[in-house]
Amino acid sequence: MNNENNKPPRRQQILEALARELETSPGARITTAALARAVGVSEAALYRHFPSKAKIYEGLIEFIEESVFGLINRIVADERQVANRCEKILLVLLGFSDRNPGITRILMGDALTGETDRLRARIGQFFDRVETQFKQALREGQAAGDAATDLPVSAVANLLLATAEGRMNQFVRSGFTRSPLEHWEQQWNLLRAALLEPATAMEP
Repeated sequence: MNNENNKPPRRQQILEALARELETSPGARITTAALARAVGVSEAALYRHFPSKAKIYEGLIEFIEESVFGLINRIVADERQVANRCEKILLVLLGFSDRNPGITRILMGDALTGETDRLRARIGQFFDRVETQFKQALREGQAAGDAATDLPVSAVANLLLATAEGRMNQFVRSGFTRSPLEHWEQQWNLLRAALLEPATAMEP
């Protein structure tokens, strides 16, 4: 049995409890009272660590940003081929979603209904940053002759992002029964051929 010293810090316990509540109660709005019960503390103790429920959500959003962009930054540093880079960025999003069902509700805005506009704006900024990474990869790929040059970068980047968001939204809507990685290999092959591979010259 774990002793008291092996327990994670209380702030982490609260964030983990919120993620679990979001996963086990899809569609429900989480109250601070329910969250305090899940952690095993009073609401007053909860507020000693986070001054508001919005701050608890912000803590999870910070976890999302650090986890996802930490991986994306490594991909950008290591992967120069545009299609491979875009695929790996998409897999970061979809894999993170698959492993964190409750947190996916935050990314899709489902869990933020009735919460402060600041939280929804921050999620919007998160996806804007991901889209910027796609644009950067596509521009570099076009400059290197490694990507289709007859398609507008903004349109392709937006479609890649929309593909990820759509699959994550299906995951939430299905009550977490339909994995965002379902059929991904076949669908990625279609996207790669249509959007990312440079056109080959016709034989005379």
